[in-house]
Amino acid sequence: MARTNSDDLLMEDDLAAAFLGGDDELTAPVATEEPVVEETVTLEEEVSEPIEDEWETTDDFPGQLAVDVYETADKLVVKARTAGISKSDLDVSISDNILTISGVLSGGEDEQTTRWHIQECYWGEFSRTIALPVQVREDENSVKAELKDGVLTISFEKEKTEAPKKINIQ
Repeated sequence: MARTNSDDLLMEDDLAAAFLGGDDELTAPVATEEPVVEETVTLEEEVSEPIEDEWETTDDFPGQLAVDVYETADKLVVKARTAGISKSDLDVSISDNILTISGVLSGGEDEQTTRWHIQECYWGEFSRTIALPVQVREDENSVKAELKDGVLTISFEKEKTEAPKKINIQ
């Protein structure tokens, strides 16, 4: 999505005109509801703008954990990349076929930091709740969780279900 310095959205035709503009022979006039106002910003003005406004974060929503869920003939497997997270910072629970993985990823804060330039890594609390696609056994002997090389793997034994029975209509 393209934005001007005043954060007004450019319409698709305006965006095309911005890229193709300047050569009247190649572009046809574009009819817009509102005229496009071009602003010139010097490098000094752009650098002096506060960066904090661009990096809005909220602590209301914990980060989401990406997962892979697949099944084999007798197991349901959930895998999640959890690099940098220790076992003691992870919490895994299941109730009524709903799996919850939560924890804290610490280490992103440095007390001597005066200004961030790029911050793409998530640090802090995360949580993921998944309704499992098949019935699984939830007892401790039927579930195996392993944290190895930054990957959390949880294997569930699938609940044995009876095959559907055909009902004859009389």
